[in-house]
Amino acid sequence: KENSFFSPADRLPPTLKPRKHFCETRRKTYGRLIQCRTGHAFLGEYFSSFVPPENPSCPCGVPIQTREHMITSCPTYESKRDILRSVSEGLVITDILGTEKGIEALIEFLNVTDAFKKANRTNPNHTDSQPSPPSG
Repeated sequence: KENSFFSPADRLPPTLKPRKHFCETRRKTYGRLIQCRTGHAFLGEYFSSFVPPENPSCPCGVPIQTREHMITSCPTYESKRDILRSVSEGLVITDILGTEKGIEALIEFLNVTDAFKKANRTNPNHTDSQPSPPSG
């Protein structure tokens, strides 16, 4: 389907061996990579279809948080977006999600941001290297 969440990422031909990013990416990052590429991620766009009680807005104030918004225009990630621009100056989603170089840049972007994490929904500055705030 051309209109599916996965269609922008579905540009690499199948291989008999796992790709480099499959073998060399940390598990948590790889999980977010696959969620981002398929569109089944902690995003308002996904929640509005599959988890209606969740707030679909982005912490930056955009009414519906989408994968394209997080990759191309969310101000939360602007300081790290040059990583993605190194492979796609215009931040073309199909170049980032559907090419080897784009996937490598996306992995680097995910490693230095909290993009596509559930924690991002409530605290956009939370990363794996920072302790979680105490609950309660």
